[in-house]
Amino acid sequence: MIHWDIDPVAFALGPVQIHWYGICWAVAFLGAEFSVRRRLASQSWKDVDVSSLVIVALLGTIVGARLAHCVFYDPSFYLQHPLKVFEVWEGGMASHGGAVGLIAALAWALPRHAAGLPLLSLLDATTFSAAFGGALIRFANFMNSEILGNPTSGSWGVVFERVDAIPRHPVQLYEMAAYLLVLVLLRIAARRHAALERQGLLTGLFLMLVFGARAVIEHWKTPQASYEAADFLSVGQWLSVPFVLLGIALVIRAYRNPRARAGRPVALAP
Repeated sequence: MIHWDIDPVAFALGPVQIHWYGICWAVAFLGAEFSVRRRLASQSWKDVDVSSLVIVALLGTIVGARLAHCVFYDPSFYLQHPLKVFEVWEGGMASHGGAVGLIAALAWALPRHAAGLPLLSLLDATTFSAAFGGALIRFANFMNSEILGNPTSGSWGVVFERVDAIPRHPVQLYEMAAYLLVLVLLRIAARRHAALERQGLLTGLFLMLVFGARAVIEHWKTPQASYEAADFLSVGQWLSVPFVLLGIALVIRAYRNPRARAGRPVALAP
């Protein structure tokens, strides 16, 4: 059994407190900048404003994640306190909304910063950094003692002393490990199955694996919405279903139409 009592503030620079959550978001942002630029360059897409795309994607992810949390997890509270929607620093982000916000933001930014680049090609290029970023955010959740698991009698249980004295499943670490495994599987697919030659395959695999894992791990999480306790599936599981189905559809499409790559040469960077 592990007793966990870590300060959400990693360190302070004078009066400015630097939180683990902020550090993980910053690392995810920088990692996305590097990864997307490298992926697109390896496919000969060089006239792309990657920095602008990543900034727009980050904003879309944050806005989408916040709105989804407010709408799906605690709607009555935010209807009574609408200005609280803007208090992102108080916590409350939903990855499902983040995914929708990311896709919508990139679709909006594409003609402005990457004319001619297919949306699915761009989404394929973001999958590695998205999986890595998701793992980082779950690590931050663990450091913050948030998104708790159900009680467990197993020796791996974690007592989050800032919350209560109950040993719980470390679901944040389960999800972090799942996303890192997804990253490994995506890299294998890219190298062994010519995924970059099949537009949408990496995106489809990402959606299937990430939200499939999310739906499974939800089984060990405490209810995150007050109205879901008696439901057969949790809110997170219900929201995961459309993403898994979309992922399956994209994988099928990629294998039926393997060369839909707008005629650009493909060469995976080492």
